[in-house]
Amino acid sequence: MVKEKIATTDSALFELNGKPSFALAIPQAMQHVLAMLVGNITPPILIAQLLGLPESDKILLMQAAMIIGGITTLVQLFPIYRFGMGLPNVMGVAFAYMPILSAIGLSYGIRAIFGAQLVAAFASIFIGMGIGKLRKYFPPVVSGTVVLSIGLSLYVTAINYMAGGSATAQDFGTPKYWVIALIVLAVTLACNFFGKGYVKVSGMLIGIGVGYIISLIWGDMISFENVKNASWIALPRILKWGIEFHPSAIISMILMYIVQAVQTIGDVSSTTIGAFNREATDREIGGAINGQGLCGMIGALIGGLPTDPYSQNVGLIVTTKVVAKRVFAIVGGIMLVAGLVPKFGAIMTTIPYPVLGGATITVFAAITMSGIQLITEQPLNYRNKMIVGIALALGVGISSVPDSLQFFPVEVQNIIGKSPIVISFLVAFILNIIVPEDNSEED
Repeated sequence: MVKEKIATTDSALFELNGKPSFALAIPQAMQHVLAMLVGNITPPILIAQLLGLPESDKILLMQAAMIIGGITTLVQLFPIYRFGMGLPNVMGVAFAYMPILSAIGLSYGIRAIFGAQLVAAFASIFIGMGIGKLRKYFPPVVSGTVVLSIGLSLYVTAINYMAGGSATAQDFGTPKYWVIALIVLAVTLACNFFGKGYVKVSGMLIGIGVGYIISLIWGDMISFENVKNASWIALPRILKWGIEFHPSAIISMILMYIVQAVQTIGDVSSTTIGAFNREATDREIGGAINGQGLCGMIGALIGGLPTDPYSQNVGLIVTTKVVAKRVFAIVGGIMLVAGLVPKFGAIMTTIPYPVLGGATITVFAAITMSGIQLITEQPLNYRNKMIVGIALALGVGISSVPDSLQFFPVEVQNIIGKSPIVISFLVAFILNIIVPEDNSEED
């Protein structure tokens, strides 16, 4: 009787409406929080530093990032009318928006960022409403190419984390960072390959725990100074920075929201294929895009930058197959608490970069393979192979040699020169439209 009850509780982790015990659900939720935490707070930190904002504003932007991430995660999990997809995922501030946000901020200031975000987020709702008609332009060969380019682009982040976090640091790449990162990677892989039950699905959390302990023993890698200085309670402030509208900023932001909508199609598709063994429905994809639009508007009012599904968390879902809504409701709750209680978030940020890098590189690998899995849903004939190959060649190639666009307008450089995702999408999207359809078998 007892064994049967435990088995039932364990299996609830892998059911959308399952109700696993909190003892099982909380550790799974913490894995997702740890996977997204640094990625969520880094964009507001970079924007604050770029625009020369005071430390108090940086803290407010970080706080807003956690709050809007939590709100968006919960809206996606529990839809409001047609806003939200009703599927597990973790939402947070998107790195992909950084070039656009930087360009707008340097040209017009932070007010223009939130003004452009407010309009573009509203416009993206129409994309979600018409996704049934638009989706035919984003077949697996297009959406899979976007997901694959995302996975490839994340490897640089993982390696930077493993080597210490920042190439400008004097000790970047020192052996101790690599030792810790590789130990975390080894522990994570060992749990995933050889573990059973709870150990198998908690490999990333166990790896991070081992790495954190080693970092504490090392003695000079973890500082609790920010934890001491952080306040206990801090509420978000509405329109703290104000809001401005500039046509060029709005157009740039709308373009980025369209690109992110394609990434959302890929992420939602990866989730349904990897965790539920089925294609995502138009209702789910449209709801996901609508939910992002609604929460993007809310974020513009409280200082939360644009969000999207976190690909590393999609990879974690695909890897563990844990999809219970209770787990992701806890994730959203933790993010909200972290946003309202900065001291709690400060504790999270004490995890050293090499520890995060060693654990998350397995997730980034899973994202890459999800992209390949999507692409192979269509026959890999000459047409489809060339669409994927040329899109990745130009996307990865140009982003690796940004000076190749030095004589183009700054706006063009910021849009397509900083990330392989945008240009890979544009090339795959255009080629898929102009090249005649070919459903023949593989060459």
